[in-house]
Amino acid sequence: MPDAEKEGLFIQNAEGYGHGLLLVHEILALTGITIRETGTFGTGARFEILVPSEGYRIV
Repeated sequence: MPDAEKEGLFIQNAEGYGHGLLLVHEILALTGITIRETGTFGTGARFEILVPSEGYRIV
């Protein structure tokens, strides 16, 4: 996916829900988790999920 289009993955556009990732973004945002696409154009998609330090625990 071209870099210019990456920001639009997680927002609702006028034609509908774009790529369907709006719901994923909103559910993760409820707990402070963020998601972003960091892949290289032409080689595939890569998603990074960032969890704040207070959002998990190691038992």
